[in-house]
Amino acid sequence: MSRVGPPGGSPARRPRWRLLARIALGIGLVSVVYLAVTFGQVYRASRNDGARSARAIVVLGAAQYDGRPSPVFRYRLDHALGLYEARYAARIVVTGGRQEGDRFTEAEAGYRYLRDQGVPEEVLLREVAGSNTYESLEEAAGFLIEQGLTDVVLVTDGYHAYRVRAIAEELGLDATVSPAPDRLSRSSELRLLLRETAAVSVGRLIGWNRLFRIDSAVND
Repeated sequence: MSRVGPPGGSPARRPRWRLLARIALGIGLVSVVYLAVTFGQVYRASRNDGARSARAIVVLGAAQYDGRPSPVFRYRLDHALGLYEARYAARIVVTGGRQEGDRFTEAEAGYRYLRDQGVPEEVLLREVAGSNTYESLEEAAGFLIEQGLTDVVLVTDGYHAYRVRAIAEELGLDATVSPAPDRLSRSSELRLLLRETAAVSVGRLIGWNRLFRIDSAVND
């Protein structure tokens, strides 16, 4: 005689699916909270000016056009120049290597720009090997630590501030960030903050260096 199972399937199967659904819901809620907290941290960092007396100002590189800084890079350089003239630090480090096809490194473009603005050559240090933010900070940290210049103010765009400081501190620098004034629309700023939130969320889990290696979109 054949047996007819109870309506709705096996009693053992339903609790299992309920358990899996609860686990999935829990993971989803934790992920939403994690992303929301991370967005808050990225946003607050973008609004916080950490300018203070330091041993060096480190300018994160950006695009350059045949030796001329792009507008974004120029905003960072001008902000660093203002900090230097206000005597926050006696040295400026410009960072960034050469992209394929370029004649100049980002650091060289920044160096020439600041020199033309009247900054003495002996004040300027260059990091020319990095192809992304992590590599540039890693290379810069190497010679800054060697020279005892570990107390630094980093200059970059506001949306970038949280991650840049986290990387610098991981590399042994005592860092704050003074974001350069941006000229972004609200929609552009929100898009960059959301992208940065995703990058920070992943980078904290897998490591900053690995993040840059697997996703070229976060190289700035």
